[in-house]
Amino acid sequence: MFRDLIESGWRGGTLGYGETHAGEAHDFWPGESRAMVRATPARQAEFAAGRAAARHALRVIGMVPYAIPMGTDRAPVWPNGVVGSITHHEGRCIAVVARRSSLSGLGLDLAALDPLAEDLWPTVLTDNDCNWLSDQQKSLQGGYAQMIFSAKEATYKALYPLSRRIVGFDAMDIAPDLARNRFTATLRIPFGPHRAGRRLEGQLFCRDGLICTLMALPLSTEYGGNVARNADLEMECFQTETA
Repeated sequence: MFRDLIESGWRGGTLGYGETHAGEAHDFWPGESRAMVRATPARQAEFAAGRAAARHALRVIGMVPYAIPMGTDRAPVWPNGVVGSITHHEGRCIAVVARRSSLSGLGLDLAALDPLAEDLWPTVLTDNDCNWLSDQQKSLQGGYAQMIFSAKEATYKALYPLSRRIVGFDAMDIAPDLARNRFTATLRIPFGPHRAGRRLEGQLFCRDGLICTLMALPLSTEYGGNVARNADLEMECFQTETA
């Protein structure tokens, strides 16, 4: 669905992409089913399909497929030397992976491009986010707010392994750049080696009523040994009590 868009905008070495659907038949691999013992059949199917997408993505970068169990923090346990991300939306499952020698983190999010409910704006949007929105056409602001939500999801999923911190929406500001299919995330708090104020650039694509956001963290000598082994959150990390 978004493979061509992601690959056309990608300039950072080999990125593996995989896509499946929960309506297809996918089996759990050893160690994966333990996390789904109490899950509904629909959730089990989604989980298995997401892992299948991830294994396809691993093959793209020349790796043999592995089981990808869920850790105690609900993060996929990726093979050594791999960073990756899995996202789901209404049965669609997309995964991206890369070798840790080329990237220090990946975060991916897929969501419906529906206007974000205005009663959630005070929770999701920072003052800087709102200032950016105020400069946009009024009728489009709800959809742009949803883009900001998705971009925060993707960015947090890429950053989480560096600090293992559960944070709120106010941890970063997002500025979409629709002309370039990009967004900029400005961190308001430190994440591992990333200091407050650091600006990170991600990708942003819209297609068929969906928004897909991707954050890929480049390597840097300042990261040192701070990069964690488990490279992503499997669930949506920014949740509100009303979600």
